[in-house]
Amino acid sequence: MKADRLMSVLLLLQARGQITERELAEQLEVSQRTIHRDLESLSAARIPVSAMRGAQGGWQLEKGWRTHVPGLDEAELHALLMAQPRGLGNPRLAAAAQSALNKLMAAMPEPMKAQAAHLQQRLHVDPTGWRDTGEDLSMLSAVQDAVARDRKLTFDYTRADGEQSSRTVDALGLVSKGLHWYLVARTANGMRTFRVSRMKRVAVLAVGFERPARFDLAEHWRASTSELDRKRASYRTVLSLTSEAARRVQGWCVTKAAAAGAASRKADVGKIVLHVDFDNEREAQFILLGLGSTVSVLEPVSLRQWVEAEAREVAGLAEPA
Repeated sequence: MKADRLMSVLLLLQARGQITERELAEQLEVSQRTIHRDLESLSAARIPVSAMRGAQGGWQLEKGWRTHVPGLDEAELHALLMAQPRGLGNPRLAAAAQSALNKLMAAMPEPMKAQAAHLQQRLHVDPTGWRDTGEDLSMLSAVQDAVARDRKLTFDYTRADGEQSSRTVDALGLVSKGLHWYLVARTANGMRTFRVSRMKRVAVLAVGFERPARFDLAEHWRASTSELDRKRASYRTVLSLTSEAARRVQGWCVTKAAAAGAASRKADVGKIVLHVDFDNEREAQFILLGLGSTVSVLEPVSLRQWVEAEAREVAGLAEPA
């Protein structure tokens, strides 16, 4: 494990140019004391690492010194070929990803190269779904440029509710979620997330910006999406469902088994009682009508009455004249 960690320290130094012990410790999830000992071990092995003192200090490799990346083991090769995203549906990104993979394949030793070719013949990644996502990624390359060069970005934006506005932001990072791309940016009103497909007239400005100290894109995304999930669960219900209907609902919504109580005592025999959180009442109505007789509403009463009224109306339409 220490040898792997030493190689990770070395590769981080090589990639960053200069990095502090604290940053290394956070990246590798060990103590600063451990990192300090690792750096001393590298120095003792005649690898030219040196400490820079002062507020802007840290550790760095001697200029021009490089190391070779070690070969992939079998598990890493499998992960690379099976997990790489092929550009997530964007032709330019897919071409770039394939080019990078081809270069890596060319640098592999012959046995590993043959194994990779063997796997590629047995794997195909189709990044498109059965239905068109409707994602317009024509602005993605400009957004990437701004993010890569720490430049301000201006664009017209259309929100999900149709409201339009013009924005000027500090482009901090890009996030790919499924087949969708999002820009995480700093605005005059704080941190915001913008869907790239809703951006038009994108322009990269000549002026740059200073990134927030210790900004972690992955951590920011986890925190913001967790908060969004918490806010979205705004319409709560108690449902009595067949096991198959319960399985389907659990794949769509946030659910929790209902404790024994008044609501659960009203459930039909053989059915499962769940607390189910929907985004809103309209979503609940749409899903429940689709489930038909496999579900009944225990709470709230207003939703149960609405479903019953809709069922009576459908039954009336079905009766012969």
